[in-house]
Amino acid sequence: MARPSIKDEELYDDLREDGMSKQKAARIANAKANDDMHPSKKGGKQPPYEKWSKDDLYSRAQELDVENRSQMTKDELIEALREG
Repeated sequence: MARPSIKDEELYDDLREDGMSKQKAARIANAKANDDMHPSKKGGKQPPYEKWSKDDLYSRAQELDVENRSQMTKDELIEALREG
């Protein structure tokens, strides 16, 4: 099987030795080699759950099918979303 195009062979090999899948190791090695990408930085632009309204938290819990969400307080919704 042909090896994917890797921009940082050394990093790829290190990640594979650490047990990472070929696909994930290739994505990380290629992203690290690209100056426009920053794979070590946090990805999302959403504010932390504490800044969400209870209705928004409830909607997200509904998307994730969190059980008993209708009886939860805002803090309980936050905890459930972080656990799930």
